[in-house]
Amino acid sequence: MTLHVRWLGRVPYREALAVQHAMFGNGRNDHLLLLEHPHVFTHGPRADLAANVRVEPASVNAELVSVKRGGDVTYHGPGQLVGYPIVNVPNALGAADHVCTIQRVLVATLQELGLDDVGCLSDYPGVWVGVSGANPRKIAAIGVRLANGRTMHGFALNVCPDMRYMRDYIVPCGIGDKPVTSLAEEGISVDMHRVVEVVARHAGEAWGEGIVERQEVAWKHRPEDLAPFSRGETTPASRATARLQQAGVPDGLAIASRKPEWLRPKVKLGSGVLQLKQTVREHGLVTVCEEAGCPNLSDCWADGTATFMVLGDRCTRACGFCLVDTSKPLAPASDEPARVAAAICEMALDHAVLTMVARDDLADGGFAHVAACVRAIRAVSPRTAIETLVSDAKGDDAALHLLFDDPASRPDVFNHNIETVARLQRAVRPSAGYARSLSVLARAKAAGLVVKTGFMLGLGETDDEIAGLLVDLAAIGVDIVTIGQYLRPTDGHLPVARWAEPSEFERWKAAGESLGVGHVEASPLTRSSYHAKQAANLVTTGTSAAVSFV
Repeated sequence: MTLHVRWLGRVPYREALAVQHAMFGNGRNDHLLLLEHPHVFTHGPRADLAANVRVEPASVNAELVSVKRGGDVTYHGPGQLVGYPIVNVPNALGAADHVCTIQRVLVATLQELGLDDVGCLSDYPGVWVGVSGANPRKIAAIGVRLANGRTMHGFALNVCPDMRYMRDYIVPCGIGDKPVTSLAEEGISVDMHRVVEVVARHAGEAWGEGIVERQEVAWKHRPEDLAPFSRGETTPASRATARLQQAGVPDGLAIASRKPEWLRPKVKLGSGVLQLKQTVREHGLVTVCEEAGCPNLSDCWADGTATFMVLGDRCTRACGFCLVDTSKPLAPASDEPARVAAAICEMALDHAVLTMVARDDLADGGFAHVAACVRAIRAVSPRTAIETLVSDAKGDDAALHLLFDDPASRPDVFNHNIETVARLQRAVRPSAGYARSLSVLARAKAAGLVVKTGFMLGLGETDDEIAGLLVDLAAIGVDIVTIGQYLRPTDGHLPVARWAEPSEFERWKAAGESLGVGHVEASPLTRSSYHAKQAANLVTTGTSAAVSFV
């Protein structure tokens, strides 16, 4: 069994927990998620918080989160490698044997990194330094959950964290009479990348029979790391190119490069399509179909599907592939939900997609407005299936639940695009993140929604990375995936690395569906809403009209 190892960078605890829960419940594939967290204290249900939490967490810029795992209070934060093995383990072996496997992985890792006299104490969990002497020191905490032959949670290895969080602010794991330590304090100077390399290899031997499939987000993940690409004398084009070069992608195709024949759309503007255009104008609305110059506009509109962009036409992010305006956005129009609903009713759409610009300027990311649009459409056109194609809400759970909780505002399909493979995220969409998008999709799935996402080919990704992305999407239970060719809007946007041939899209469609994704819509001209109605019908009823995939 292959072990799929992912370095995810720095991820808020609750976001990583949502991904864990999805992979844990889905049961597909064995994963090891490796990451750092912002400062957080976590505790199991039997923790003695009064005795073991010494400060108000907010006063030290930390969260306090209750989780279903063994153990007392633990700390996670920058400089600490957190690992979550989500693997299949026979119940007969029990959680204790799984803990022993984690201990063996960590002991082997620490020994390879040069730390002597490391091992376990019979009366205490975790991994310790100085086990043969009179002063053992804890260097790694372990807490796991095993249910139905599947594991989650895992370990926290202290590489070079701020030790005050474990010495002054809590009693780690409720063990007050034993000190804690780190690799740095034990005199081992090693960067996180090296530690991840060693852990991944030993974990692959433990859970993957030596077979590891590995993906990583960019190792530079702080906002200041993008400073050279965000200001100064650089042009938009040079910033875009520099981001891809940092991610290991060479110069792409010139924007004047002739497109292959299969990327030449055949647009048919019949009377019905022209009438829909007129209806959109009369209601003062914006459709992504027109705004983004979608090559499938006439096809979708003739089929009774259209995509409306709400919350204005100005985005607060500047993704390297997107043509949407990034000037300062205006306040949301209070009458927009009613106008959108009226247009959809008048157009008698079978399937309406509501997409949005990212609105990081709004406290809820604009999700209350999207929810209001869904309610308005339901009120006047209950027969219309509604798909919401939304931003990541900066990971805010309360914002997401504005769409999840009220039956009147729950969409029929929840769509959030991951856009590209893990390695290229910071180059392609620097204000977003791979783990965050997985988390958003996982939370939608946990809420019982049909979940959809999409990504592009031609940005510099490899075959192995595409395959790994599909594994991850299947592992969190995504129902529908769209895959299309990236087309460069202007010379100020990311260059196209290559043209993917139609046969490649057919191959990825087959690969995704073999992994358990309900439907993969893949072709050079596929966009997020292409054949949206048929895809939704297929995964909800098992039937769909005939669809061409090339």
